[in-house]
Amino acid sequence: MPYVDGYVIAVPSSFLEQYKEIARQAGEAWMAHGALAYKEAVADDVPYGKLTSFPRAVMAKDDEVVIFSWVVYESREQRDAVNNKIMNDPRLTALMENSPIDMNRMIFGGFSTFVDL
Repeated sequence: MPYVDGYVIAVPSSFLEQYKEIARQAGEAWMAHGALAYKEAVADDVPYGKLTSFPRAVMAKDDEVVIFSWVVYESREQRDAVNNKIMNDPRLTALMENSPIDMNRMIFGGFSTFVDL
Protein backbone atom coordinates (compact mmCIF):
# COMPACT_ATOMS: atom_id res chain seq x y z
CA MET A 1 0.00 0.00 0.00
CA PRO A 2 1.16 3.58 -0.68
CA TYR A 3 2.65 5.83 1.97
CA VAL A 4 1.35 9.40 2.33
CA ASP A 5 2.80 12.59 3.80
CA GLY A 6 0.18 15.15 4.85
CA TYR A 7 0.61 18.87 5.47
CA VAL A 8 -1.65 21.66 6.72
CA ILE A 9 -0.46 25.27 6.65
CA ALA A 10 -1.84 28.82 6.85
CA VAL A 11 -1.05 31.10 3.90
CA PRO A 12 -1.74 34.85 3.84
CA SER A 13 -4.67 35.44 1.47
CA SER A 14 -2.73 38.20 -0.27
CA PHE A 15 0.05 35.67 -1.03
CA LEU A 16 -2.19 32.86 -2.33
CA GLU A 17 -1.50 33.34 -6.05
CA GLN A 18 2.27 33.41 -5.46
CA TYR A 19 1.93 30.37 -3.19
CA LYS A 20 0.14 28.44 -5.97
CA GLU A 21 3.19 28.94 -8.18
CA ILE A 22 5.51 27.89 -5.35
CA ALA A 23 3.38 24.77 -4.83
CA ARG A 24 3.48 23.91 -8.53
CA GLN A 25 7.26 24.19 -8.60
CA ALA A 26 7.63 22.26 -5.34
CA GLY A 27 5.38 19.53 -6.72
CA GLU A 28 7.55 19.27 -9.81
CA ALA A 29 10.59 18.79 -7.55
CA TRP A 30 8.85 16.09 -5.47
CA MET A 31 7.75 14.27 -8.62
CA ALA A 32 11.24 14.52 -10.15
CA HIS A 33 12.64 12.86 -7.02
CA GLY A 34 10.15 9.98 -7.22
CA ALA A 35 6.85 10.91 -5.55
CA LEU A 36 3.83 9.21 -7.15
CA ALA A 37 1.48 12.17 -6.64
CA TYR A 38 1.61 15.70 -5.21
CA LYS A 39 -1.59 17.58 -4.32
CA GLU A 40 -2.34 20.97 -2.74
CA ALA A 41 -5.83 22.23 -1.97
CA VAL A 42 -7.13 25.52 -0.57
CA ALA A 43 -9.79 25.42 2.16
CA ASP A 44 -13.29 25.92 0.86
CA ASP A 45 -15.49 24.53 3.64
CA VAL A 46 -13.52 24.37 6.89
CA PRO A 47 -15.49 25.92 9.75
CA TYR A 48 -13.69 27.23 12.79
CA GLY A 49 -14.41 24.54 15.37
CA LYS A 50 -15.17 24.99 19.06
CA LEU A 51 -12.38 22.62 20.09
CA THR A 52 -10.54 21.54 16.96
CA SER A 53 -10.49 22.40 13.28
CA PHE A 54 -8.04 22.96 10.44
CA PRO A 55 -7.93 26.74 11.06
CA ARG A 56 -7.34 26.21 14.80
CA ALA A 57 -4.67 23.61 14.15
CA VAL A 58 -2.49 26.07 12.23
CA MET A 59 -3.59 29.15 14.20
CA ALA A 60 -4.92 30.73 10.99
CA LYS A 61 -5.45 34.45 11.21
CA ASP A 62 -8.40 36.30 9.68
CA ASP A 63 -6.32 37.24 6.64
CA GLU A 64 -5.05 33.69 6.00
CA VAL A 65 -6.37 30.64 4.16
CA VAL A 66 -5.72 27.02 5.08
CA ILE A 67 -3.87 24.79 2.63
CA PHE A 68 -4.13 21.00 2.84
CA SER A 69 -1.45 19.08 0.95
CA TRP A 70 -0.43 15.49 0.48
CA VAL A 71 2.29 13.57 -1.30
CA VAL A 72 2.00 9.89 -2.22
CA TYR A 73 4.90 7.44 -2.31
CA GLU A 74 5.35 3.73 -3.01
CA SER A 75 6.47 3.02 0.58
CA ARG A 76 7.87 4.58 3.74
CA GLU A 77 11.37 3.71 2.56
CA GLN A 78 10.83 5.45 -0.76
CA ARG A 79 9.32 8.46 1.05
CA ASP A 80 12.38 8.74 3.28
CA ALA A 81 14.67 8.61 0.23
CA VAL A 82 12.60 11.21 -1.68
CA ASN A 83 12.40 13.55 1.31
CA ASN A 84 16.15 13.28 1.86
CA LYS A 85 16.65 14.49 -1.72
CA ILE A 86 14.02 17.23 -1.28
CA MET A 87 15.68 18.57 1.88
CA ASN A 88 18.90 18.96 -0.12
CA ASP A 89 17.27 20.40 -3.23
CA PRO A 90 18.26 24.06 -3.68
CA ARG A 91 15.02 24.75 -5.60
CA LEU A 92 12.99 24.45 -2.39
CA THR A 93 15.21 26.79 -0.43
CA ALA A 94 14.96 29.35 -3.21
CA LEU A 95 11.17 28.96 -3.44
CA MET A 96 10.56 29.72 0.23
CA GLU A 97 13.08 32.56 0.48
CA ASN A 98 11.34 35.75 1.64
CA SER A 99 8.02 33.92 2.01
CA PRO A 100 5.47 35.37 4.46
CA ILE A 101 4.44 31.84 5.51
CA ASP A 102 5.11 30.92 9.15
CA MET A 103 6.49 27.40 8.75
CA ASN A 104 6.43 26.95 12.54
CA ARG A 105 2.63 26.62 12.31
CA MET A 106 2.73 23.88 9.67
CA ILE A 107 1.39 20.47 10.70
CA PHE A 108 2.92 17.49 8.92
CA GLY A 109 3.35 13.77 9.25
CA GLY A 110 3.63 10.45 7.47
CA PHE A 111 0.81 7.93 7.20
CA SER A 112 0.63 4.26 6.25
CA THR A 113 -2.45 3.67 4.14
CA PHE A 114 -4.79 0.85 5.10
CA VAL A 115 -7.59 1.47 2.59
CA ASP A 116 -6.76 2.29 -1.02
CA LEU A 117 -9.79 2.10 -3.34
